[in-house]
Amino acid sequence: MRPETARLLDAALSGCELTAAEIECLLQVQGADLHALLRAADAAREEDVGPDVSYVVCRNLNFTNVCYVGCTYCGFARHAGDRDAYDHPLALLLEKTREAVARGASEVCIQGGIHPKKDHTHYREILIALKREFPELHIHAFSPEEIDHGQKQSGMPLREYLLWLKAAGLGTIPGTAAEILDDELRRVIAPRKLMTQRWLEIVRTAHQVGLRSSSTLMYGHLETPRQITNHLVQLRALQKETGGFTEFVPLGFIHEQTRLYQHLGARPGPSTSEDLRMLAAARLSLRPWISNIQVSWVKLGPKLAQWGLLAGANDFGGTLMEESISREAGAAFGENLAPEEIRRLIRELGRVPVERTTLYEIRRRFDDPVQDQVPVPPSSQRPLRGPERFRAGVDRELRARAELPIQVSPPVR
Repeated sequence: MRPETARLLDAALSGCELTAAEIECLLQVQGADLHALLRAADAAREEDVGPDVSYVVCRNLNFTNVCYVGCTYCGFARHAGDRDAYDHPLALLLEKTREAVARGASEVCIQGGIHPKKDHTHYREILIALKREFPELHIHAFSPEEIDHGQKQSGMPLREYLLWLKAAGLGTIPGTAAEILDDELRRVIAPRKLMTQRWLEIVRTAHQVGLRSSSTLMYGHLETPRQITNHLVQLRALQKETGGFTEFVPLGFIHEQTRLYQHLGARPGPSTSEDLRMLAAARLSLRPWISNIQVSWVKLGPKLAQWGLLAGANDFGGTLMEESISREAGAAFGENLAPEEIRRLIRELGRVPVERTTLYEIRRRFDDPVQDQVPVPPSSQRPLRGPERFRAGVDRELRARAELPIQVSPPVR
C-alpha cells in the first residue's frame, strides 16, 4: 500500500484521533489500500469490542406514511388523499406490539411521517398507551424531525418537551433525519427538513436529559468525501461532549423509487467497496468515542452485511419484523430477519452471537451453536418442506380424485 495510507492506519490502530483530512483520505482509498483499511478496521473492532456480534429483537412501527416534508430521497411519504396513505390507530399499534412481545421483542422502534394534523399530544398518547400495557418494553421512538415538529406544536421549550415525552415512557430516540450534516447538501436533498444545527441541538438536548440515541449517515447519492468527513467529525465532537450515542449506523441510499435519483442526478446508491469503506472508516475515525458500528441488513442484504462484520462492524441491527421506509424506496431484502437466521449468519464468520437491549446490555449469549436451534413442532403442526411437501401434495391430489364422481363421456358419434 501507499506509505501515507500505512501511516494513517498505524496511527488509528495506536489510538491516535484521526484528523478531518486523514478521514477524508481513508474514504477514498482503493485497491491494496482498501484491503489494508478493511483489515485494520477489523483489528480495531477486535480490540474495541472483541468477537461478539450483537443484535436486538425489535419491531418497527411506522404509524403513518402521511408526510408533506417532501424529501427527495424518500419513497415512503404519501399525501393524505393518496389511495395507499395510512394512519394506524392506537389499537393496531397495540396489536402489533403484542405480536412483537410474543416473539421475544425487547424494543419497538416508532417513526412515521410528519402528518400535518398530528401534534405533540399524539406522540405522547402512543407512549402512554404502549407503556400502560407493556411497562418493561423499551420504546425507541421519534426522529429529531418528529421531535422538532412536536415541540413546535407544543409551544414548550425543547428541554421541557423532551422531559415530557420521557415521563410518558420514551426510552431513546433514533438518530435518523441526519442524512448528511451539511446544509448546502441538505438544501438540495431535503430543503424543508431541519438543518444541521437544529439536528445537533435536538440530539444534544436529548442526551442532556438522559435520552440516548443512535447516530446515522446516508451515503451513496450526491455527497462528497469531505461532506461525509465533516458529518463524522461533528458526531465525534458531540459524543465527546455528551456520551449519548449508543451506536453509529451508516445507511446506503436506496435509489429506485426516489426523485433524488430519477430527477436530481444522484448516483444509484453506493458500490460494494463504498459500503465496506464507509464501515471501516467509521470504525477508525469514531474510536474510542463510539464503539458500536452497526450494519444495516435492510440496506446491504444479509451477505454483504456479513462482509461488513469483517470490515469493522460489530452489530447486526434488529429483527425489525416489518419495515416500510427502505422498502418503499426500493430495498429488496425483506422486512424481517428471524433471530435464529441472524445467529446463523454471525456464526458462519466464527463470531459469537449476542442478543442485546437497545442500550447494549447483554440479554443472552449464544456460545453454544445448539442454542441456535428452533424447537421443531410436532409433524401435525410444523410446516412441510421439500419432499414432505411434494408427497403431501400428491396424497391430496389422489384423495381428491378418488372422491370425485365418475364422469361418463357421451359416445362420440
